[in-house]
Amino acid sequence: MNFMTVLRKEMQEQWRTYRFLIVAAVCAAFGLASPLLAKFIPEMLKAIPGVPPELLAAIPSPTVADAISQYVKNMSQFGIMLALLVTMGVVVKEKERGTAAFFLTRPVSRETFLLAKFAALTVTFIASLALAAAGCWYYTLVLFAPLAWGPFLALNGLMLVAFLVYMALALLASTIARTNGVAVGLAFVALILVSGIGALPTIGEYLPGRLFSWGATLMLGGNGTAWPAFGISLGIIAIALAAACIIFRHQEV
Repeated sequence: MNFMTVLRKEMQEQWRTYRFLIVAAVCAAFGLASPLLAKFIPEMLKAIPGVPPELLAAIPSPTVADAISQYVKNMSQFGIMLALLVTMGVVVKEKERGTAAFFLTRPVSRETFLLAKFAALTVTFIASLALAAAGCWYYTLVLFAPLAWGPFLALNGLMLVAFLVYMALALLASTIARTNGVAVGLAFVALILVSGIGALPTIGEYLPGRLFSWGATLMLGGNGTAWPAFGISLGIIAIALAAACIIFRHQEV
């Protein structure tokens, strides 16, 4: 079997298990909700009875920057969680059920088996992020002002790279693990390590979390870049996928 044949099989699996629909629905919901939250949360705070007038006066009027900040915040939190949740079981569950062993008796390499799964998940996230971006762009246009397409596409592209980092790490965890529970534990250990190290002032500038702030800076007209974080993110993806393929090649399924 060639790669495209296995990829089509994986895309069908994404649809049958509702994985594609769930990721698309969640991303679209947060894309639509981000400018709405930025617009109406200050107004809801002002509508609370008994709030001191000086506090009401201190609440700034929402702007496009607030819509972008809310979008980046929502996607950085829930997008990463989705990347882990939909990926951590894709290999280990097939090993537990015995379907991986059955499928690998056909003329398909183990590398193709793994990489097709990662490619299918990548397609799912690209489509879902496109829906989120379209919803955010439209409601930002309606509630605030139109967004520049170039920086907005760059922002979403950088977020996609960050999601792919966590997907690759979760795929590695799913390949290493023998049970789904172990895969979940390993995936969240990877999340804690990357997020924890990324919170350090200097080291964090070189890790995937920096891509979100770089994208937000581009949207707000800033000049800062984070090419080292971009390169290291691509390196983490490549290393995690290569490690998963090497481990799976020597693993009994």
